[in-house]
Amino acid sequence: MKLLIASITLTLHILSAQTNLDTIYQTYGIDKNLPVFSSDATSRLNYPLSWKSNKIKDFVEWKAKARSFVIQCLLNQPPITAFRPVTIGEQERSGYFAKKIIFNITADSRVSAYLLIPKGKGPFPAVLLLHDHGARFDIGKEKVIEPFSDSLSRIKSAREWVDKNYEGRFIGDELARRGYVCFATDVLNWSDRGGAGYEGQQALASNLMNMGMSYAGLIAWEDMQSGEFLANIPEVDPHRIIAMGFSMGAFRAWQLAALSDRIAGSISVCWMATRKGLLVRDGNLTRGQSSYTTTHPNIANYLDYPDVASIACPKPMLLFNGEQDKLFPALSVREAYKKMHDVWNSQNAGKKLTTKIWETGHVFNREMQDEAFQWLDEQFKNER
Repeated sequence: MKLLIASITLTLHILSAQTNLDTIYQTYGIDKNLPVFSSDATSRLNYPLSWKSNKIKDFVEWKAKARSFVIQCLLNQPPITAFRPVTIGEQERSGYFAKKIIFNITADSRVSAYLLIPKGKGPFPAVLLLHDHGARFDIGKEKVIEPFSDSLSRIKSAREWVDKNYEGRFIGDELARRGYVCFATDVLNWSDRGGAGYEGQQALASNLMNMGMSYAGLIAWEDMQSGEFLANIPEVDPHRIIAMGFSMGAFRAWQLAALSDRIAGSISVCWMATRKGLLVRDGNLTRGQSSYTTTHPNIANYLDYPDVASIACPKPMLLFNGEQDKLFPALSVREAYKKMHDVWNSQNAGKKLTTKIWETGHVFNREMQDEAFQWLDEQFKNER
């Protein structure tokens, strides 16, 4: 009996010690969508392929190597075929013509798009408009170019979205009035290419991965093809094509400037920060779903977001963010901006990079638009 009591007592002491030493055993694995080891994991990200790592001394060599690596991270490119565009609708507007077309963005997908062409003699500078995410999938291209010959519900949705995020202005139409050819089409899962909605994004991304592709990679490949299509329009000056976007479209804009020689510069509004600054509890990036549109396999082990954008240097680039934007913490934005300015300054191109944090939230309002459009004119309107 004494031996039994002693054994029980010893066992209780051991259990008590183990309970107190909670660092010995991991009792749970996930905290607000992040693994409990997320801080350790992100601390190990040192981005060895960054220009600022100083591992490659020649900038041209670094750009080529960094771009090649990012291209690999896009995974398989969809097959390419002739564009074969067909105009299915046309409308004359004040100072420009609006066309609705269909074309082969790849051999896999024949899609609809809007094309705005100014009146007058070209060739004109052009803006490739890359629509936002916003968890609003019934409209895509219609967020940046006013739709026509479409359902009343879609036209209404477009107006509501523009009123909320763009202070009532379709930015493509405004740019066309100012003398720019404008083009916009849909990302897979939006507008005419819809179907999965918000809850289906992860399934779509998973299924593409099982096909040897990635969702973010497919978006990037298609954006590059849109740039090629735009460059082959007779009214377009192929040396003055600019990518522009808000939110997810902003990510797509600076990414495209980095990856495509067709793109001469970019305007990105409300999508830039450091990866570590976004991988925080309750952060929008950590919710999954929508993040698959901007998440490339393996890239985080080598390059941060501002590193990828810096592949575009010394192209002219403008980036705006909002001080009150809860999706992109201002401290992280400033860190990313500094990293980019260091790169442009290192190549004696500091004047070509413009960054600004506005006293706004996650919007692209008229004041921001007017300043961006003025910058665009200064950089590209009169250049030949």
